[in-house]
Amino acid sequence: AAVVLGRRQDWPGQAMKPHNMTMTVMGAGMLWVGWFGFNGGSALAADGNASMAMLVTHISAAAGSLAWVTLEAVKFGKPSALGIATGMVAGLGTITPASGFVGPGGALLIGLAAGVICFYMVLVVKQKWRIDDSLDVFPVHGIGGVLGTLLAGVFASTELGVFSGYGFAKPEYGMLEQVGVQALGVVATFVYTGVVTFLLLKLVGLFTPLRVTAEEESQGLDIALHEERGYDI
Repeated sequence: AAVVLGRRQDWPGQAMKPHNMTMTVMGAGMLWVGWFGFNGGSALAADGNASMAMLVTHISAAAGSLAWVTLEAVKFGKPSALGIATGMVAGLGTITPASGFVGPGGALLIGLAAGVICFYMVLVVKQKWRIDDSLDVFPVHGIGGVLGTLLAGVFASTELGVFSGYGFAKPEYGMLEQVGVQALGVVATFVYTGVVTFLLLKLVGLFTPLRVTAEEESQGLDIALHEERGYDI
């Protein structure tokens, strides 16, 4: 969608920071708490499976935050609240495919990997590929989801000591077989979502413009489309 829509007018020449970090952090907190219901609720019961899914979700989110702000501090000299929030989302998105199959040790490594890999993917998407993904959806949710889907095939193993999980979908599978199944799912999802999203965007574009006018974009969509400012709410 970001590729089809194209870049915002002044991007990347002009820095476009979040306009309200207080609201950003509040939203991140709500998201963190809400994710417990998202992952724990998938067990469809209030039992040990749901509790473990909630625990590994929390561990991964915390580890993702710590990894992200550590890299920020090393690379840019300063950690940021936005980095904590983004690293948290990376940890949450990455643990989600694995939350019913891994233990606390595996969740810790998954969260750390999410913070590191998603951090560098943001730089690749924006600086190398020059794609204006303003909310870092692909490098955080997309790459995080891929990473978590693949690592579920690793840390579901019962033979990793403290990093062990709860077994593979098919007991006769080994780690390589399960990772292969996970990789096939990743490829199928990429092809389906990529093709369908592209076709839907083109279809919608036949009936209505996908972008607002340059003047409306400059004015700001809150004003141009809704006649509202943050302090009006």
